[in-house]
Amino acid sequence: MKTESRLHPVDILLVEDDEGDVRLTREVLKDSRVRNNLFVANTGEDALARLRKQGKYAGAATPDLILLDLNLPVMNGREVLAQIKADGELKRIPVVVLTTSKAEEDIIRTYNLHANCYVTKPVGLEQFCEVVRSLEDFWLAVVQFPNQIQ
Repeated sequence: MKTESRLHPVDILLVEDDEGDVRLTREVLKDSRVRNNLFVANTGEDALARLRKQGKYAGAATPDLILLDLNLPVMNGREVLAQIKADGELKRIPVVVLTTSKAEEDIIRTYNLHANCYVTKPVGLEQFCEVVRSLEDFWLAVVQFPNQIQ
């Protein structure tokens, strides 16, 4: 699919508590050749409230893609992923786990919870930016999202 053929911007929900990673992701996606809207939730609870359009998120857009960190305060990313994939209204939203963990157990558990992709965040700044660009190249430029099917 050509990037120019998208009629609507891709809505992305980034679930991330590290402000540095939020800032870097925002900067890389700002320069994307694919139009996108990035929304950020700093906790799992906030992400689920946004996804379920509860409280202050009553009018929130349903994201086309979720980028989910596993290491979140209170409710971790695995718990968020389990709730998303158990919800009939949310389970079709692709979830990319984007985390620092390289643990085999985390990888297997998240795929068992039906994550669509597992990506380990590199430590270096340039490598992190490259990972986000790679996600952009595939998820924003190639993939068709269920929310955008008319």
